[in-house]
Amino acid sequence: MIQNKFWQAFFALAPIIIGILSIGYYIYFVFDLVTDIEAAQAMGGEPEATMILGNIAWFVGFITLMIVISFSSFIFYIVHALQNPDLKGNNLLIVWILLFVFVGGIGQFIYWLVEIISKRDNPITT
Repeated sequence: MIQNKFWQAFFALAPIIIGILSIGYYIYFVFDLVTDIEAAQAMGGEPEATMILGNIAWFVGFITLMIVISFSSFIFYIVHALQNPDLKGNNLLIVWILLFVFVGGIGQFIYWLVEIISKRDNPITT
C-alpha cells in the first residue's frame, strides 16, 4: 500500500482538498442554520432543538471525516518517510518528519512532490 501511486496521491491531496471543502461546508452550515432559524421565527415559533442538532450532526460528521483522513495521511507519510532508503543516513528524515508535524497536509503534499513524484523513475524497494 505504501508504494501504491493511488494512495500516495490520495493521502497527499486529500488533506488540502478537505481543508478547502471544510471552509465551504462551514459557510453552508452557518447559512443553512441561520435560514432555518429565521424560517422558524417567521412562522411565529421558536426553532426546534432537533433542527439545530440535525444541522450540527452533519457538521460534526464532516469534521470527524476530516480528522480521520488527515491523521491517516500523517501516519501514511511518516511510515513512507521511515521506509524511504534515500532518507536513511542523513538528517533529511528528521526534517521531513518535523515538516509533517508542524505544517501538516502541506508538508505531506511537498514530500509527495519532492520525494515521490520527482523520483518516480527510481522506485523505492522495501
